[in-house]
Amino acid sequence: MPTLLGPAEIRDLADLLGVSPTKKLGQNFVHDANTVRRIVQASGIGEGTSVVEIGPGLGSLTLGLVERGATVTAVEIDRRLAEQLPKTVELMQPGARLTVVVDDAMKVVSLPTEPSHLVANLPYNISVPVLLHFLEHFPSLERGLVMVQAEVGQRLAAEPGSKVYGSPSIKAAWYGDWSTAGLVSRQVFWPVPNVDSILVAYDRHEPKGTEAERRVTFELVDAAFQQRRKMLRQSLSNVIGSSQAASEAIESAGLAATSRGEELTVDDFLAIARGLIAAGEH
Repeated sequence: MPTLLGPAEIRDLADLLGVSPTKKLGQNFVHDANTVRRIVQASGIGEGTSVVEIGPGLGSLTLGLVERGATVTAVEIDRRLAEQLPKTVELMQPGARLTVVVDDAMKVVSLPTEPSHLVANLPYNISVPVLLHFLEHFPSLERGLVMVQAEVGQRLAAEPGSKVYGSPSIKAAWYGDWSTAGLVSRQVFWPVPNVDSILVAYDRHEPKGTEAERRVTFELVDAAFQQRRKMLRQSLSNVIGSSQAASEAIESAGLAATSRGEELTVDDFLAIARGLIAAGEH
C-alpha cells in the first residue's frame, strides 16, 4: 500500500466520488509523490507541527503532511471530498492526526486547533483573498508555504518598483515577509492546468499597526491600484475627499504627492493612514 497518492489512486478516488475537477472551484489535483514531498520539505514542518491546509481535495498534500508527523486541520468546502479524506488517510497512513472542517475557507474564523503553519495548494481563483483572510483571522500562523498561480505568487513576493508589485504585495507585507520558493511543473497536476504554478513562503512578523489602521491602509492601497498609472494625489482623492486634501495627507507622511502607488511600501501607506486617523478624517 503506497503512503502517498499517485495518478492511478487520484483517478480511482475521483471515480469513486463522482468528482470531475472544476474551474469554478479551482481544482487541480497533485498526483506526483516527489512534488508533494518537496513541498512538505520546503514548508519546514516536522513531527507535531500544527498545520492548517486549505482545500485538501483528494488528499495528496494532506498525506505528505501527516507522513511528516504533522497534526493537520484541513478545511474543505466540498462535502464529498471532506467525508472521504479521513478514510483515505486512515487507509494509507493509519493513526495519522487529521481533523477535517467542512466549510468555506473564506468564512472560517475559528478552528479546533491553533495552527502555527499554513501549507496548501490554494484554489487559484481565490488564492489571494483566502490567504489574506487566514492571515487576518489566525494570528497563530507563524509560517506558511502555499502553491499558487505563478503570476500571483510573484505578485505576493514583489518589491516596490517591480512591474508586478501591487495591492496583493502590500497587503501580504502587512503580515509577513514573502519569497518565492520554486516553480512547480504543470505535469504533476490532474487535470493539467493552463497556467504555471509557484511555491511562495512567508514568515510572519507583528502586524504593522492596529486593526483600524489596517482597514484604512488597505482602503488607500485599493484606491492607489485601481488607477495604477495616476499620481497618488489623484488616485487617493476619492478616498480622502479631494486632490488638495490628498496632496496634504501624502506630504504630511513625508512622501511626494506625485508618487505612484507602485513606488510605496506598506509602511508608506500606513503613514498616510495614520495621518488621516489622527486628523479625524477616517
